[in-house]
Amino acid sequence: MGLITLICNILITVAVILAITTILIWLIFRPNAVKFYVTDANLNRFSLDLNNNSNLHYDLNLNFTIRNPNQRLGVYYDVVQVSGYYGEQRFGYVDVSPFYQGHKNTTVVVTKVKGQNLVVFGDGARADLKEDGKAGVYRIDVKMVMSVRFRFWVVTSWKFKPKIKCSDLKVPLVSSNSTSGFKFQTRECDFDFY
Repeated sequence: MGLITLICNILITVAVILAITTILIWLIFRPNAVKFYVTDANLNRFSLDLNNNSNLHYDLNLNFTIRNPNQRLGVYYDVVQVSGYYGEQRFGYVDVSPFYQGHKNTTVVVTKVKGQNLVVFGDGARADLKEDGKAGVYRIDVKMVMSVRFRFWVVTSWKFKPKIKCSDLKVPLVSSNSTSGFKFQTRECDFDFY
């Protein structure tokens, strides 16, 4: 009976110490979520090849604003990959150079997703592509996969892998006459840790 009581007391003590440590860390850091926005986007080209209806040519310019509202935490962005999607199909991606973001800081990231790729669109996505082409504004999703570490004074955390999604961006084709007057609207992105 004495051994079971001792084990229970040890487990309760460890749980209480962990709870107090967690509360103290939260009170010290007061962490706030980092905010991601797409502040500007435009297309110089977005079309299927005339000879091969599955070969998509694209030239997408994106500007992201990343806001770190934390007073005591900096963020290391070790890996950042930005991917463009149309009709649930990834058409291209670009890797962003690693960088550090200090506390209470806003960082602007300028990227260009350019190239050509074989993309298999279903009938619905092809119809959407024709409709968007006539309007000169394309509905594009952007996803970012990254590996980040947080820094508090000289202590650096282990790596986290947040997944950022910027959905239903209405991106104008710069060379289109039908988009005259249309301006891209800033969109906040959603994120999850996995």
